[in-house]
Amino acid sequence: MKTDAFDDVDRQLVHALQIDGRAPFARIAAVLGVSDQTVARRYTRLRTRGLVRVLGLTDTTALGEVEWSLRVQCRPDAALSVAEALARRADTSWVSLMTGGTEIAVVVRSRSGQDGDELLLRELPRTPQVVGVTAQCLLHQFFGGQQGLVNKSGALSERQVELLRTEEGGGPPSPGGGQPGPAADRPAEASAPVVLSEADERLLGVLEIDGRAPLAELAAATNWSQSTVRRRLAELRQQGVLFFDVDYDVRMFGLDTRAALWMSVSPAELHETGERIAEHPEVACCFASTGQHNLFAMVSCTDVPALYRYLTTRIAALPAIRLLETSPMIRRIKGPGPVLAGASPRRRR
Repeated sequence: MKTDAFDDVDRQLVHALQIDGRAPFARIAAVLGVSDQTVARRYTRLRTRGLVRVLGLTDTTALGEVEWSLRVQCRPDAALSVAEALARRADTSWVSLMTGGTEIAVVVRSRSGQDGDELLLRELPRTPQVVGVTAQCLLHQFFGGQQGLVNKSGALSERQVELLRTEEGGGPPSPGGGQPGPAADRPAEASAPVVLSEADERLLGVLEIDGRAPLAELAAATNWSQSTVRRRLAELRQQGVLFFDVDYDVRMFGLDTRAALWMSVSPAELHETGERIAEHPEVACCFASTGQHNLFAMVSCTDVPALYRYLTTRIAALPAIRLLETSPMIRRIKGPGPVLAGASPRRRR
């Protein structure tokens, strides 16, 4: 599908779903100034073609989990098969083939040190196709997750964003035309991790595949009443455990070039630099991490010349960055949610 096959209503719909993935079509339609039928028809078309998915995801901080950024070096003839195997794991996300097709970038989340050791110390090193692994613990998120790159697109006006956020279920409004601050809607650092029940796990298992799953389907999965499901959804969102993300075809916003930036910054300037980078419209996510490259960002640009301009202007204007390694993404194998059976990789954010 070509970029010009999408229009402003498609882009506004994606932006609205990023703000509230379960917002009723009637509310979205009122904000967009179109009919309920138009919103329902557009969403059905995009979802059926695999161009948009609403995902109900969990926040690692709220659950007391740890995320690791892995760079896996493989033999040239094995990188794709290793990447696909990593994508099938429930504890991985954002699996991508990077420069040269011999390196895989992947994010791994673990609920305990033992879970992380299983992949980092046992499985990957014993895989003959893997020739090297670099692992960095993600310490702090400046931008990403529920904040979403689409919030920087300007598809919706600040007034439209405010209307969606102030309605029931949308959360409080945030400054910057729908671009939440670094700690928006996240649990306080001192809060104890939330403990999930088996029914919660079943509920979240359905939502991670379809964030807009009907209440009847969620009730059947949990053996709860629909009113209990509705109340528990509200509680999990209020606790910062559950948030909704949109996985979409990047061509909808004309973004065809993506790259990972690994940067080295002095500890005294790390936080300020991370916050400044998080404000860049090209930045889809930004984290402080362990390792020599202690600041990581994934950027999306319209083309290669735009990436060059970004590196030589906005990044060059940050003197605290002492070292920079840029690695273009060749193909994304897995995004924020699970890989569906029979799904083929698309150019996603």
